[in-house]
Amino acid sequence: MSQDVEDTSDSRNRVFTGWSATAISTICFVIAVGHIYVAFDPILSELERNAFHFAGFALLAALLYPIIPGLRGSTTVRWLDGLFGLAVAVSAVYLAYAETPIYDRGVKLITRDWIAIAICILGAIELTRRLTGWVIPMLIILAQTYIVFWGKFVTGVFSFPGLSLETVAFRAIYGDEAMFGTIARISSTYVFLFIIFGAFLLRSGAGEFVINLSRAVAGRLVGGPGIVAVIASGLTGTISGSAVANTASTGVITIPLMKRAGFAPKFAGGVEAAASTGGQLMPPIMGAGAFVMASFTQIPYETIVAIAALPALLYFLSVIFFVRIEARRLNLAPLPADGQTLGTAFKQGGASFVIPIFTLIGLLVAGFTPTYAAVFGIVAVIASSWLTQNPMGPRAVVEALVMGSKGMVLTAVLLCSVGLVVNVIATAGIGNTFSLMIAGWAGGNILIALVLIALASLVLGMGLPVTAAYIVLATLSAPALAGMISDRFVIDLLATGQLSDTGMTLILFGAPEQAALLAGPLSHGQAATLIHSLPLEVAAPLRDLVVPSEVALAAVLSAHMIIFWLSQDSNVTPPVALAAFTAAAIAKAPAMATGIASWKLAKGLYIVPLLFAYTPLLSGNWGEMVWVFGFGVFGVYAIAAALQGCMEHPFGIVMRALSLAAGVACVWPFMPIVNMVGAFCVIALIAWSVKERRSALATGQIEAV
Repeated sequence: MSQDVEDTSDSRNRVFTGWSATAISTICFVIAVGHIYVAFDPILSELERNAFHFAGFALLAALLYPIIPGLRGSTTVRWLDGLFGLAVAVSAVYLAYAETPIYDRGVKLITRDWIAIAICILGAIELTRRLTGWVIPMLIILAQTYIVFWGKFVTGVFSFPGLSLETVAFRAIYGDEAMFGTIARISSTYVFLFIIFGAFLLRSGAGEFVINLSRAVAGRLVGGPGIVAVIASGLTGTISGSAVANTASTGVITIPLMKRAGFAPKFAGGVEAAASTGGQLMPPIMGAGAFVMASFTQIPYETIVAIAALPALLYFLSVIFFVRIEARRLNLAPLPADGQTLGTAFKQGGASFVIPIFTLIGLLVAGFTPTYAAVFGIVAVIASSWLTQNPMGPRAVVEALVMGSKGMVLTAVLLCSVGLVVNVIATAGIGNTFSLMIAGWAGGNILIALVLIALASLVLGMGLPVTAAYIVLATLSAPALAGMISDRFVIDLLATGQLSDTGMTLILFGAPEQAALLAGPLSHGQAATLIHSLPLEVAAPLRDLVVPSEVALAAVLSAHMIIFWLSQDSNVTPPVALAAFTAAAIAKAPAMATGIASWKLAKGLYIVPLLFAYTPLLSGNWGEMVWVFGFGVFGVYAIAAALQGCMEHPFGIVMRALSLAAGVACVWPFMPIVNMVGAFCVIALIAWSVKERRSALATGQIEAV
C-alpha cells in the first residue's frame, strides 16, 4: 500500500496524505483560480473553457474515485487511474482546439480526432459510473447507440433512421446541447463559482453561525430542536444547494438535539432530510437547478431566484408545522436555554454570512451577472471574515479554493456527461414525442400530467442525482406541461367569448365537427373539452396567436419550476431516498422508516407545485402572489394537522377530516371566498384545539411543559 494514500474503508474515494495530497490540492487550487480568472478575463472561447473545465474535473475524478473502491489504496491502481484521468483531460483539451481544423476538412474526422472523441465519451461513461452508479452510463450508451444503430429497428413514434458514426461523434462533442455545450457552460461558469462561494462561506465559519442563529431563534420554542434543523438546513442550503451535503453537515448537530428533546429517531432523521431537501429550493443558489432553468427558459437567473423565494419559504413553513404539531402531540417541553442569543451568534460569525449574502443579492438586483456577483461575493466573504472571530488569511483562502474544487467534482462531470443524453434527445426529437405522449395520456388535464411527471421523476431519481433528473425530465416533458398551462388562457377567452376571429377560424379548422357548438355560448367545461381535443398542429399555432408573450413565458417558468420541485422527491421518497438514508445513519434509525417519515414531512414538494400550476404564485403581481402564499400557509398547516392528527391538542378522525377539508379550501385556486372560508375554519379549529389543551391541562390529563 502506498504511504501517500490512506485507505479508509468507510469511503468510496481516496484520502491523500503527504506529497500526493499536496499535488491534489495544487490541481484543485489551479482549477479554481483559473475559473475565477476566466470569469473576469475571457481569454478562452466558450468551447475551450468548457473543455478545460471537463478536463480538470475528469482528472480529479479519476484520482479521487478509483475504478474499484476496494483497491483505492493500491499504488498500481492509483497510477492507472492517474493515467486514465490524464488521457481524458488531454483528449478534452485537444478537442477544444480541433474544431476549426475539422471544419476546414469539411467536417471529416481523422484518426487522432476519433481517438480523442472515443476517450472523452468513454471517460464520461466511466467517471459517471464511479461517481453516480450505472444509470447515467447506461443512458449515455443507450442514447449514442440509438441514433447510430438500433433506433431504426424501433417501431412507432420513436423510430429513428440513424446517423453516421462520424456525424454522431462530431455532434456528441460540438453540438449546442452536447458534452461541451450549453449545460457544460452552466457548469463551468455559474455553478462552479457559486460552489466556490459556498466553500468560502463554510471556511469562514458561516456554517457554525447558521446553527448558532437557529438555536437563538428557535431553540426554546415548542419543537425548538426540530425548528432549529429546518432553519439551519434552509440557511445552509444557500451555501451548498445539496440535500445530502446539508443532511450530513447540519444533521450531526440537529438530529441529536431532536432526539434529546424527545422526538423519535426516525422522525428526527425525517425532519433533517425533509428540511435539507429544501436547501435546493432556497434562493439564491438552489443547487445547479436555477442556472439550468435560466438557460432552458431564457428567463434571467435573478428573476427565477426572486420568484422562488415565497414558494421556498412556504415549503420550510410546512416542515416547521409538522415539527411543532408533533411536539404538541407528544407534549414535549422546549429545551433549556444554552446561553446562545442573537447577539452572541452575530458577534461570533454573523458578518461572514450576512454581508456576503446581501452583497450577492444586491449585485443580482443591480443587474450584475451571476458570475460577477459570485466572484464579488467571494471577496466579500474574505473581507467580512475579519469582522468575526475566524478571519480568513492566505492559508484559509487556499483551503476554501481547494474545498470548492473538490466539492464540484461530481457536479462538473455529471453536467458535462449528461449533455451526451440531452444532445440525443434534441437530435432525435424524443423530447417533442414524449411531450406529445404526456399531453395525450393526460387529455389536457394538468393534474394527471403532474401525477405522470411526479412518477417519472421518482423513477429517474432512483438512479440520477436530482439535477440530472430535472434536466432529463424538463427536456422531455416541459413543453407539454407549459402548453397545457397556456391552454387555460385560451379556454378562458373561448368561454367568455373574447377569442379573436382568427382564433375561432383555427379552431374550426382543427375541429370542423364542432361548428354548431361554436355558434353559441360555451361553458368553461365545454371550452376546455374543445381545446383539449385539438390536434397539436392546430393547438400550438393557436397558443402562439392568442396567448400573450408574458403569459406564455410564465407558463414555461411554471412548468420548469414544477418539474424542478418534483425532481427533489427522490431525496426523501423510498425506496431510494438518499438524504433520508443519510439522516437515518446519523439518527441510528431504520433507513426505510426514516424514508417514510421524511416523505410524509416533505408534502410541500407536492402541494406547492399544484399552486404553481393552478394559481398565480409564480406568475401574478406581488399582491396576487402574497395572497396565494398567505392562504397557502393556512392550507399547509391544516393539511399537516390532518396528517398528524393534532394541532395544539390531538384530535380524532372527524376533526382530521375537517382540517383536511379546510386546508384544501385555503389553497383552492381562483376562488377567494372559498379561500377565506377555509382560513376561517382553520382559525376556528386552532381555537378549539387550544381550548381542548387548556381543558386537558386543567384536568391533569397532560402535564404542563
